[in-house]
Amino acid sequence: MGFLKRLFFGDHKRLQDRDLARDYNNGRTQPSSTKLSKNIEYLLSNFHKSNDLKVRVLNEGNAALVYFESLAEQEEVFEKIFGPVEKGPVDEISKLRSARVTKDLEEVISNLLGGQAAYLEDGSNNVHLFDVTSSYNRTPEEPQNERVIRGAHDGFIENIMININLIRKRIEHRDLTVKYIKIGKMTHTNVAVIYMHGIADPSLVQEVERRISCIETDMVHSPGLIEEYIEDQTNTPFPQMLHTERPDRVVANLMEGRVAIMAEGTPTTLIAPSTFFMFYQASDDYNMRWFTGTFIRLVRLFSFVIAVGLPAFYIAIVGFHFEVIPDELIIPVKASINEIAYPPIIEALVMVVIIELIREAGVRLPAPIGQTIGIVGGLVIGDAVVRAGLVSNLMVIVVALTAIASFVVPSNELSTALRLLTFPLIILAGTLGFVGIVFGMLIIIIHLTKLQSFGVPYLAPVAPLSFGDLKDTFVRLPMFMMKTRPKDSHTVKPDALNPVRKWKLSDQQGSKPNQQPDGAEASSQKQSD
Repeated sequence: MGFLKRLFFGDHKRLQDRDLARDYNNGRTQPSSTKLSKNIEYLLSNFHKSNDLKVRVLNEGNAALVYFESLAEQEEVFEKIFGPVEKGPVDEISKLRSARVTKDLEEVISNLLGGQAAYLEDGSNNVHLFDVTSSYNRTPEEPQNERVIRGAHDGFIENIMININLIRKRIEHRDLTVKYIKIGKMTHTNVAVIYMHGIADPSLVQEVERRISCIETDMVHSPGLIEEYIEDQTNTPFPQMLHTERPDRVVANLMEGRVAIMAEGTPTTLIAPSTFFMFYQASDDYNMRWFTGTFIRLVRLFSFVIAVGLPAFYIAIVGFHFEVIPDELIIPVKASINEIAYPPIIEALVMVVIIELIREAGVRLPAPIGQTIGIVGGLVIGDAVVRAGLVSNLMVIVVALTAIASFVVPSNELSTALRLLTFPLIILAGTLGFVGIVFGMLIIIIHLTKLQSFGVPYLAPVAPLSFGDLKDTFVRLPMFMMKTRPKDSHTVKPDALNPVRKWKLSDQQGSKPNQQPDGAEASSQKQSD
């Protein structure tokens, strides 16, 4: 038993921590000295005598306790370490909770940066390490940009351990696997790769780990930076990995065989591989009746056409193809356009830029002021530009509908991409009319068809076509009808995604509450007779 305990809980953790410390310092090691002053001098010089590095002298100068006051919990240091260390000998110190011994000062440096405290004694080269890391966490509240009407209302926070806890609370299974990878030469950001063993494709997991391990940079501070390093195609406005802060959404994708990527210090989680239609799926789709979920999803998909093509379509009609307007609308439209001194393409570009300015101002300002700026600014500017004769009434309506359609998308990344595509289509429609719109849409479709996310076609299951996966693409059929996992997730376990509804309505026909069996009814009748 002692051997097993050392294997799984003692030596294994010690070797892991030692390897981690060497990775932090590019394989460097520095044996500790038996002279306390020499060890303290080495630590102070490596930390450049930082003011938040505290050195507490103990036992009349024969020992010292070193820690970062900005990383360590002060109560833990004084109540559970400082007092016992000052009173007891070194043999008693090693028995304290979380105590660990090392003889490598480079490992001590790495652990100090992790929030631990180090006890050093004169005449001994053993350094005792104590886990006194402090944590400042906010409550796992619902993400502001992914609110739902029904369902869970918790979200990820900046602590990666709490985020993994939220996932494990939902998946209490041994196959849920977490792999840690340190990236960033100076920040040493902890990145977690999460997947379901036996469901996720091992080659997909290996490829994700390989791409993350190949990141060479001094600093990693956001998931967007990780995404740019590991995505298949950088020169595209379309996001190739799904961003989410909802644990239930991550769990649903893990059970489909996808891989989740988390990073310390950010609540955003990356999902890979991702397809175009995943960005139009929301948690509310699965928390309501499937008829309602299908209708709302179709509305979102239709908003893609409006957000990308409505301004270009209007400009092409007004500038080149006036004959497609019904006779009843020709006079009002012509009267509105004749008062404007600029061509429709200039009107559209001016209004789109104004909408983007109002949106950006509303995002950057504090919440109460931002909402006021968005409403008042939109009304005042919209009314003023029309009265000044700079923009027609119809153009204001078209641009407003385009902005609303772009905000319908559940993913902010894809919404930004749609607004960006509006500009080239406006220019094509203003120069070539319907022909320019057709060429522009063909280029977008060809680009989407060629795009991939970790080897998965971006337009799957439409291109290439997979009829089985269409059950949760344009429509959302009942859950008991979706018996297989999507093929685009590259899962190795395609079946048994959802339980099958085994009971039938015919089994319940003819039965009533509190109805007695035939034998009991006959017996009761006999007794009454």
